[in-house]
Amino acid sequence: VLSFIIFICYIASLAASFMMAPLLEFLLALFLFFAYASKLNEKFKGVHWPLADFLRCVTAAIIYFAISIAAVSKYSDGASKAAGVFGFAATIVFAIDFYITFNDLVTFLKQGSSDSPEGRQAEDEDSDSDSD
Repeated sequence: VLSFIIFICYIASLAASFMMAPLLEFLLALFLFFAYASKLNEKFKGVHWPLADFLRCVTAAIIYFAISIAAVSKYSDGASKAAGVFGFAATIVFAIDFYITFNDLVTFLKQGSSDSPEGRQAEDEDSDSDSD
């Protein structure tokens, strides 16, 4: 929703050249939302869905931060300033989403690389290291 609001602000402003980034982010977020809602992530196991969401969050935060700085500093109309302020808010939201998604991605990657918790526990008990 925030990406769509930023897109509308950029359309109404002098900084209309920045409107493509929020539009693409809105469409990508909409696609991932419907992919998770329709359980495409369970049907297509070859796609690493947490990684795709992680990359979307990282790129969105960086791009929104960059275009918000440009919109606020270069253009003086109200719609550009509003788009910049909403862009900074979106940067914060995507940074928080980046952090949450990063934790999910780490959990996802640990599940894929570990054999079983019982196997690791047996290895720990059998070791003769004197690290204590």
